[in-house]
Amino acid sequence: MSADPLHRAGTPQRSTTSPPSSGSGASAIEVRRSARRRRTVSAYREGDRTVVLIPARMSEAEEQRWVNVMLDKLAAQESKRVLGDAELAERAERLSAQYFDGRARPNSVRWVTNQNTRWGSCTPAEGSIRLSHRLQGMPEYVVDYVLLHELAHLLVPGHGPRFWRLLEGYPRTERAKGYLEGVVAAERLPHLPSVRGE
Repeated sequence: MSADPLHRAGTPQRSTTSPPSSGSGASAIEVRRSARRRRTVSAYREGDRTVVLIPARMSEAEEQRWVNVMLDKLAAQESKRVLGDAELAERAERLSAQYFDGRARPNSVRWVTNQNTRWGSCTPAEGSIRLSHRLQGMPEYVVDYVLLHELAHLLVPGHGPRFWRLLEGYPRTERAKGYLEGVVAAERLPHLPSVRGE
């Protein structure tokens, strides 16, 4: 038996990797290996961390593959959950703290159903942010990007270089922009009538 208490059977071994390569916007991934765990892999969120539980015998390549699979599964589950206005406001506060040192402080953050051509809007004089209901059900990182975009308008009006520099800290800006551009492009595609079998 090993003298190292972390390598005793049944005691989890831990390693932490930061930041994640995919999945949601969590800032760190903690992989916990267990000799008791034989085949199953599971994951959950713990604050801004994602914890992935795997069998101790897994290779590093298997570990990385399963981390990516579990991050994608968590992101899919979370995207089905619709946030209420209160949760949206809490999320905006967390994002402001993480990316803007808490300087962007909205007075209100809410979903609206009357924005069909814009994903979000901000009225800096009132400190109000409104997100289109069409974002509901989209991946978490996309909603976070739109929230950050509108929070940035509380600090810098317009879309000049200073504005875009604020968003450089969010690692999924380009991916989120690409996702939203894809949604818009798909909506513009001609919808062919379905052909029914005779």
